[in-house]
Amino acid sequence: MSAQGLEVLDHTVQLTHEWINELKDRLGWTSSRDALRLMRTTLASVRDHLNPAEAAQLAAQMPLLIRGMFFEGWQPARTPSRDRDLARFILKIETDVADVVEYRGPRDITAVFQLLNSRISRGEVEDVRACMPEAIRGLWPVP
Repeated sequence: MSAQGLEVLDHTVQLTHEWINELKDRLGWTSSRDALRLMRTTLASVRDHLNPAEAAQLAAQMPLLIRGMFFEGWQPARTPSRDRDLARFILKIETDVADVVEYRGPRDITAVFQLLNSRISRGEVEDVRACMPEAIRGLWPVP
């Protein structure tokens, strides 16, 4: 039982730590904070390429805290992005993690996609991948 009687919050904190720790292990990074930052910015970049219904379906399978980060700052009227350029997709993420010493480029973005492959249902990952521009899908391994 939770000390505050709020088991749902305890559970989402636990799940969020599991996601962050799994990503940190996939990356081989030492900083959980930096792994979370990479996950947040990559998820936001993916979200911006999805229509609102698909974004909601993806978010429904995320822990509550990660779901909140996923939707933070979202402007549904501006989505889905029509930008199909892989270099701009990567640059947006790299700009947000520019001071992360352990960041090694697109292969770290791929680690976020691998995390989603392991934590989100295969059908949903396939749906989301299908919404992404082909060039960006190249970074996202088939589940």
